[in-house]
Amino acid sequence: YDLIAATGCATGIAHTYMAQEALEQAAKKMGLTIKVETHGQTGVDDPLTQEEISGAKGVVIASDIDVDADRFAGKPLVNVPVAAGIREPAKLIQEALSSDTAVFMPKGGKATVEAGEKTETSSAGIGNKIYTSLMNGVSHMLPLVVAGGVLIAISFFWGIYSADPKNAQYNQFAAMLNAVGGAAMGLMVPVLAAYIGEAVAKRSGLIVGMAVGMIAYNGGNGSGFLGAIVGGYMAGLVILLLQKAFAFMPDREFRGLKAIFLYPVLGVFIAGSIMFLINTPMKAMNLGLMAWLKGLESSSPIILGIVVGVMCAADFGGPINKAAYLTGTALLAQGNYFFMAGVSAACIAPPLATTISVLLNPKAYNRDERSAGYVNALLGSTHITEGAIPFAAKNPLMNIPAFMVGSAIAAVLTYMSRIQVPAPHGGFIVLPLVNKPFLWVAWILVGAAASGVLLAMIAGRSARKRGVKTGVVEAALATEAADDDVAAAPIAVDDARNQPAPTTD
Repeated sequence: YDLIAATGCATGIAHTYMAQEALEQAAKKMGLTIKVETHGQTGVDDPLTQEEISGAKGVVIASDIDVDADRFAGKPLVNVPVAAGIREPAKLIQEALSSDTAVFMPKGGKATVEAGEKTETSSAGIGNKIYTSLMNGVSHMLPLVVAGGVLIAISFFWGIYSADPKNAQYNQFAAMLNAVGGAAMGLMVPVLAAYIGEAVAKRSGLIVGMAVGMIAYNGGNGSGFLGAIVGGYMAGLVILLLQKAFAFMPDREFRGLKAIFLYPVLGVFIAGSIMFLINTPMKAMNLGLMAWLKGLESSSPIILGIVVGVMCAADFGGPINKAAYLTGTALLAQGNYFFMAGVSAACIAPPLATTISVLLNPKAYNRDERSAGYVNALLGSTHITEGAIPFAAKNPLMNIPAFMVGSAIAAVLTYMSRIQVPAPHGGFIVLPLVNKPFLWVAWILVGAAASGVLLAMIAGRSARKRGVKTGVVEAALATEAADDDVAAAPIAVDDARNQPAPTTD
C-alpha cells in the first residue's frame, strides 16, 4: 500500500467508518492504494500487519481514541481527530506523503531515520492526547451504560419499586434485571478510569486506573464520574513518572520486575492514596455539579435546552458535542433520566432535518446528497448524528446554525415536558422505555422540521447561485419568462408592420 491509516471514535459506530470511507475514496481518486484499520465498537477490523506498516510511505491517524501510534515509528505521520478524516481526507493524504511531514518517533523509542529527515517525538499535542485519552475511556464505558440503563429501565415495567422485596410491587424477575443492570452501571466508573489510564500509559496505566476507579466508585458513594476522569489521568501520569524513575534499570534484565511488581504495586499505592485523600472533596464537587444541572431542568428548561441543543449540533460528535453527551451519561448513571432526554433529542434532530430538507427541495441537492438525506431518516432514528456531517460541511457558516436552531427547539420542548429517557443511545429503538414516547417523537420532529426548512432555503439559495433550477426557482423563472413573452408581443407586431412586403419573382 502507498499509505496506511487508522480511524476510531468514542462510540465506534459511525465516525470511524465514515472516516475510513472518505480516506479510501480520496486515495482512489488520487490513484493511490490505502489500507484503513478501523477501531469500532466491535473491535479492530482490518488490522495492519508489520509488513504493511514497513512498506507504507506515510500514515494517517484520524481518531479520537488511542490506536497505538508507537508502532508507526519511523514513518511520516499525520495525527488528527476523526472529524478531520471525514472533512478533508485528500489534504491529510497529501500531508502524509509530503516530504515536509516529520517522521514520527515515540518517546523513548527507536526507529531508523534517514539523514536529513525531520523527526518529532510525539504524534499530537498535549490537548489532543488529553482528549483522545478521555474518548478511549468513554468508548469502553459506553456499552456498559447502555446495557445497564436499558435493563434497569425494563425492570420498571413491573413498577418503580419492583426491585424492593418490602414493596407490594416486588417482582423477582424485575429485581434480577435491576441487579444485573446496576452491576453493569457500577462498572462504568472503574472502566472509564482504567481506559483513560491505558491511553496515557498502556497496560500498567490500565491496572492502576482500574484500582483508582474502584476507589472513586466506592460502592456508589464516591466521587463517581468526575473522580474517574481525574483518577484515570492521575494513574497514567503516575506510571509515566515511575517509568522515568526506573529508567536506569535496563529493560532486558528488569522488564518483568518493573511490569509485574514495581509499576502496579507502587502505582496503585501512590495513585490510590491520592484518590483516597481527594475522594471526599471531589464527591462534594460532583454532587454539587449534578444538583446544579438538575436544578436547571426545573428552573430554566429553556436556557438549558438552548445550551444543550447548540452544543450537540456544534460539531456532531466532536469535543463540544461529547461534553454535553458525557454530562448526560454521568447524570444517567445517577438515576437522572431527564437530562439525557434533551441530549438525545438534540442529537436525533439534525439527521432527520436533512431528510426533511431533501424532501422539501430535492432539486437543490445532487443525487448522492438526496440518497444520504433519505438514509439519514434511519440513522437519525437510531441516534446516529454523524449523517448530518456532510450537509454541515457543505456550507458550515449557514448550515450549522440551522442545525442548532432545530436541536435547541427539540431539547427545550423535551425539558419543558419533563420527558425521561433511560438509555444514552438507541434513539427511537428505546421508545418503549420512554415515559412520554409520542410527545418526545413529536418534539424531535418539530425541531427537525425547523432545521429542515432552513436547510432547504439555504440549499435553494446556493443552487440559484450555481445556476441550478430548484422546484421553487423553476416556477419563478417560468413566471418571469411568461411576463417577458407578453410584454414582447406588441413589440413584435409593430416590428412586423414596419417590415417591407415580401417581393415575388
